[in-house]
Amino acid sequence: MDDKRDRDAAGRARNARPRDGLGRPLPYGSPGVERQPEGVVRTPAESLREAQALLDAGMPFHAHEVFEDAWKAGPAAERALWRAMAQLAVGLTHAARGNTAGGARLLRRGAAGFDGYREAEPYGIDIAGLTAWAHRLADGLTGPIDARASAPRLTHG
Repeated sequence: MDDKRDRDAAGRARNARPRDGLGRPLPYGSPGVERQPEGVVRTPAESLREAQALLDAGMPFHAHEVFEDAWKAGPAAERALWRAMAQLAVGLTHAARGNTAGGARLLRRGAAGFDGYREAEPYGIDIAGLTAWAHRLADGLTGPIDARASAPRLTHG
């Protein structure tokens, strides 16, 4: 069988289809949004700045990928923090796509993931504000939302 699927040098699946700002695949040849590079090691401040810019641009799927890099590359003691941030971004993605049940579930899961960080608020992350935002958004989902208009502020100030 001739496998014509897009694969990297190690044989892992790689999807080269263009994607829209919410990460949905578009037909081959369509103009899409540039994908976030994977496996980029950033400082926590760089991760937060880049993710905030992507959220502000209405691209929470791409912000999720930034947080996923931080989650995978960061110290073990911070993995739950970055995973919670990624879950909030992907929850916002699902909500913007109209998947209200999945969006609400991921927003609540992300907010719950902050439990060990509420007092310290590492890197100036507004844990209380993000938690309140996630619950408010999850509780009010009835259909697709505007990701840009609904984007949270990640840090204090």
